[in-house]
Amino acid sequence: MNIWLNNKQVRLNIFPCLLCGTADSNHLGICGACEQALPHNFSACRRCALPIPDTGHAQLCGQCLASPPTCYQAQVPYIYAAPLDALITGLKFRQQLYSAQLLGGLLAQHLRANLHTYPECIVPVPLHPHRLRERGYNQALELALPLARSLEIGLEKNLVQRVRQTRPQSELKLAYRGTNLRQAFQLKRSPNYRHIALVDDVITSGHTVNALAQEFHRQGVEKIEVWAIARAVCRN
Repeated sequence: MNIWLNNKQVRLNIFPCLLCGTADSNHLGICGACEQALPHNFSACRRCALPIPDTGHAQLCGQCLASPPTCYQAQVPYIYAAPLDALITGLKFRQQLYSAQLLGGLLAQHLRANLHTYPECIVPVPLHPHRLRERGYNQALELALPLARSLEIGLEKNLVQRVRQTRPQSELKLAYRGTNLRQAFQLKRSPNYRHIALVDDVITSGHTVNALAQEFHRQGVEKIEVWAIARAVCRN
């Protein structure tokens, strides 16, 4: 018994839960209680992942019915809320790159449970070079790396570039977010894929991934889905 207690204490000291910091973590780096407390996006629009009332079958939100996005499917397992938001902001703004392993693992776990077939490759949403130099890394790529390894899917890190520096979407009202991204992305070469998934950390209005999806669609990619760890609900 003493040996078991000592080993458990060593594990707690070396591998604490990334959220509560006190309980024993699983292979993803989070304890069972904290995983259960994550804000699951159980009932969501299948095109943009916006939370909608559960009617017992897959459906679209009003916006996607009126104006369908280019992405045919969104896989976003969580709502952008506590306690998950602390991990995402830590990854995005505080250089807490270790959070990418947990977030990528959670997303991979969701995808394995909900998808029967995978795309040919995944493409992280790129940052503009100026913003990449400021931050030092692309959080979407950091999320995509463990995801690609876990699902054994090809990862295209340099297929597309952000050629126009835009204001952060979070600083703009919803009505201006679409125009903010016009001609923001450019493919470096013709994509030899029919089915891809775009990877980002958070989907808010959906304008970023939709603008990128439109560029791929123009270049002949037929089936484009979006994967993200969380869906934010845009209030403005």
